Amino acid sequence: MVKLPDFLGGSGQDHFRPEFQVESPEGELHLRFYIPSHQEFALPATGIREVIELSPDRITPIPNASGLLLGTLNLRGRVIWVADLGQFLGEVTPLNTDKAEIPVIAIEEQDTIVGLAVEQIGGMDWLDVQHLIAPNNVPDAMAPFLRGEWLLDAQKNQCLRLLDQMAILRSARWAG
Repeated sequence: MVKLPDFLGGSGQDHFRPEFQVESPEGELHLRFYIPSHQEFALPATGIREVIELSPDRITPIPNASGLLLGTLNLRGRVIWVADLGQFLGEVTPLNTDKAEIPVIAIEEQDTIVGLAVEQIGGMDWLDVQHLIAPNNVPDAMAPFLRGEWLLDAQKNQCLRLLDQMAILRSARWAG
C-alpha cells in the first residue's frame, strides 16, 4: 500500500490543502551584480537575454572603437558589442580583463543586443520596485541610467541601484 504524502488530500487526488499553498514572491525577479568599484546594481530579469562567463580571448577587440567597448562577441551566431559597464556608467576603474572569465550580461530590446561586462554576478533576487527611492549621491554620468535604488544599510551607506536597460541601450554614449 502506498501512503499519501501530507500535502495531498484524503481522496488521493492531486490537490493542495490551503494551508500548504506556497506564497508568491513579492516584487519582480532581478539580477544583482557588481562593477569594479564594488558598487552593486540590479537589472530586471525580463530584459536579460543571457548571462555568460567567458574567457577574455572570446571577445574580439575592435580598433578605433570607443573606449567603453571591449570588443565583439559571437553569441549563438550573432555578433554583439561588449562594453565595460562600469566605464559606461562613468567609473574610472576599468574592468580587469586579465582574469580567467569575465561575466557578461546580454540585454536586449527588439533586435538590439548589447553585452555588459561586469566584475561579478551576485545572483537573482525578488525585489519590490515599490520600495525604490530616488538615487542619492550619484555621479552625473550615471544618473540618466538609474531608475532608483534600494537602501540596504543606512549606517554603511550601502544601496542597490536599479539600472534602466532601455536608457542604456538607447544611449548616445555608444556613438562616442
